[in-house]
Amino acid sequence: MSKKTLLILGALVLVVIVYAMNTGKQASGASATGCKVTVTADVLNARESADGNAKIVGKYLRDAQFDAMPGVQNGFRKVADDKWVAAAFTQPVAGSAC
Repeated sequence: MSKKTLLILGALVLVVIVYAMNTGKQASGASATGCKVTVTADVLNARESADGNAKIVGKYLRDAQFDAMPGVQNGFRKVADDKWVAAAFTQPVAGSAC
């Protein structure tokens, strides 16, 4: 085989390996923050701050799972920049570090 063929073949193998590794991480349910929660309410409002009167910036439906920050502030859990949910309506996923 020529060097060009070997390089192309090596690049393809590398792409397959990286793809397989990334797929495995997504399937494992690993959380970037170490905290993953499930929504227990029928509809859970996401607010722009840790205040029940703050502007609603999104909604989650029952059984939705998403990453969150460990810890609770004023009864709310931070899930993203300017996005908070009422902690009373979430349940940490088993094995999660919330």
